[in-house]
Amino acid sequence: MTSSRPAPAPVNQRIAYVVSQYPASSHTFIRREVDSLRRHGVDLRTYSIRKPAPAELKAPEDRASFAETRFVLPLGMGALLAAHVGALATRPLAWAGLLRLALRHRAPGAKAMLWALFHFAEAVVLARMLRADGITHVHNHFANAGATVGMMAARFAGLPWSLTLHGISETDYPAGLTLGAKLEAAEFAACVSWFGRAQAMRVTAPAHWHKFTVVRCGLDLPALPAAPAREGPRREIVCVARLSPEKGHLGLLEAIAPLDATLTLVGDGPMLAEIEAAVAAAGLTARVRFAGRLDEAATLAAIARADLLVLPSFMEGLPIVLMEAMAIGVPVIGSRVAGVPELIEDGVEGLLFRPGDWADLRRAIARVLDEPGLGERLAAAARAKVHGEFDIRAAVRPLARRFGRD
Repeated sequence: MTSSRPAPAPVNQRIAYVVSQYPASSHTFIRREVDSLRRHGVDLRTYSIRKPAPAELKAPEDRASFAETRFVLPLGMGALLAAHVGALATRPLAWAGLLRLALRHRAPGAKAMLWALFHFAEAVVLARMLRADGITHVHNHFANAGATVGMMAARFAGLPWSLTLHGISETDYPAGLTLGAKLEAAEFAACVSWFGRAQAMRVTAPAHWHKFTVVRCGLDLPALPAAPAREGPRREIVCVARLSPEKGHLGLLEAIAPLDATLTLVGDGPMLAEIEAAVAAAGLTARVRFAGRLDEAATLAAIARADLLVLPSFMEGLPIVLMEAMAIGVPVIGSRVAGVPELIEDGVEGLLFRPGDWADLRRAIARVLDEPGLGERLAAAARAKVHGEFDIRAAVRPLARRFGRD
């Protein structure tokens, strides 16, 4: 099957970036993308479905993003009534059609139906904001509930809509149930990995595959700290990840238990108490430190201080934290899942292990700890790869072209 290249977008576009929550300490890659697109001349406005908690606004860059972002929630009754009464008075058939779409585009069950009504209410309000702001194209990050609101708002406002796909949360339940319909409705989908693009192809008909493009997340390379010179054996491991089941922390503890190494866990999440209990039960209290959630600068500093970064996840998209460690010059180990092998060729830019095989992970860690010069060789190759492929200035060019700028 052949497909023609999409026609260039008009140069006077005004783009809306819509995210469920923006800014967020775990979504700094979106902020970098926004800033870089603006430097390419894209007129871009940011919208968030809900306001972030104060803990998400520790970094000055996040506070600046917060100040310029428009928020749908919390939603005052006046704004809600104004948007829906106005829509009913001027476009009753379109309003009813959007309600039907909301009730179809959902997971089964009464709770999902209630959420669909909330999404419908939010979409009409967001559509009013988009029209008032002169938006010409709507783009979502993540195919989640925020994308449901963004897609419906774009449809009600009569605007083209697109999205960026990231990882497993978008193909897993419940988002995965409606992913195919979202991709069919999208003008295009930017996929951060070839694996992610394949998952988009898996849930859509071949007629839509031409819309799926690999667009890497990028790093602001000059802003990253440099790893200090190493003296002596590598013994300090860092893991930067949300403390949740899919990240594999308990397996990492099993892997390091017999090794002469310490571990710093950066992040928080629902498994904190369980991981703390596992550390105590394994007698690792003196060797495992819980750093909690850190802002971007502190997280990068923690990576730079470490001798090795390990990401033991069961599933990933294209992990930004691996890119950051590689760019800083810290050797990395990741599980052989999803987009991770696109970042790391085993034995070249880092080491890979079989996901869930903690003995295999232990062997990989032991190699970096014990083989002279291995960490330095891996780190040098990794740094060269990231600088060649994941510089944000180059990474955003496909999106800039889509939005009418180059």
